[in-house]
Amino acid sequence: MSGVAGTTATSAAPAAGASKPPRSRAVRVTDAGSYVRYVAGRLGGAAVSLFAVLVTGFFLFRIIPGDPVKAMTHGMPTTAEQLATLRRQFGLDLPLWRQFTDYCAGALTGDLGTSYQFHAPVSELIAQKLPATLLLTGVAVVVYSALGLWLGTRAAWRHGGLGDRVHTGVALALWSVPSFWLGLLLIIVFAVGAGPVPGLFPTGGMESGGETGLAHALDVAHHMVLPVLTLVAVGYAQTLLVMRSSLLDEMGGDYLTTARAKGLRDDDVRRRHAVPNALLPTVTMVFINLGHVAAGSILVETVFSWPGLGGLFYQALSVPDLPLVQGLFMVFAGAMILMNLLADLVYPLLDPRVGR
Repeated sequence: MSGVAGTTATSAAPAAGASKPPRSRAVRVTDAGSYVRYVAGRLGGAAVSLFAVLVTGFFLFRIIPGDPVKAMTHGMPTTAEQLATLRRQFGLDLPLWRQFTDYCAGALTGDLGTSYQFHAPVSELIAQKLPATLLLTGVAVVVYSALGLWLGTRAAWRHGGLGDRVHTGVALALWSVPSFWLGLLLIIVFAVGAGPVPGLFPTGGMESGGETGLAHALDVAHHMVLPVLTLVAVGYAQTLLVMRSSLLDEMGGDYLTTARAKGLRDDDVRRRHAVPNALLPTVTMVFINLGHVAAGSILVETVFSWPGLGGLFYQALSVPDLPLVQGLFMVFAGAMILMNLLADLVYPLLDPRVGR
């Protein structure tokens, strides 16, 4: 009996062993297939969103009150024939459906049209202003994301303490403050003569002019202090509150108790277990903030006369310069859609359960 049993066990072992590799490969293929379907679904959703932005961008700005041709010729003696010529030149005399098809055809080929007020291709205007916006908002996003994640983690891990109450109170106050109002307040305090430290920082612009090399870099950094401080104050508050809330949801997890029972230090439990599981909501917000890097901040750039896309959008709305506002709207919305797509693609790397 023992020999038979041994023979049976021996003969069964290779069969079981032979069946394992195919099963393991099947799991991997299924996981890969699930991830491919997940990515395809997200790409399809992004394409639909871009098309919706294309349609919305065309019709949204055509309901803005005002005639672009009359706005551009305001204060100048202009005949009806000249106005008709300008409308024909800008394509405003065409039926709405024809304007829409021309707009879609141009957008698909990268042609965003010609600005009414600047008489230059919209794509060139955006390319000229984009570096200034990337510099300003890029620095701000990096600073307030790192600051908010760090302080939010510390506040949640020691929730109820003095540090948590102080950080949360300050964050709630700053999050409720309009960015343009905070910018104006900083100008009054640190720039104009009415403040306690007048003339410490410039009131606006990106550079004084005339400097080169290191002196130019320091001059630009000097001009960036107040607008970056404005963006950081509002952005860090949002990041801190989201990270704190997400980490608090993880604090009662059984896996943290198990990690402590294994003898891990409190800092290791937080860094290796709690924080990674709390990152998903914060990752979404960080990627959305990265989308704002291209969009900039219209109000902050306008308050500080920063020569970026936000200020350009404000100028275009005042006419309204339809090709320019449509092109900027496409860039702003496209950046947000792209960053949301990247966040969706990063999720399965942080949590394998996503996309399965």
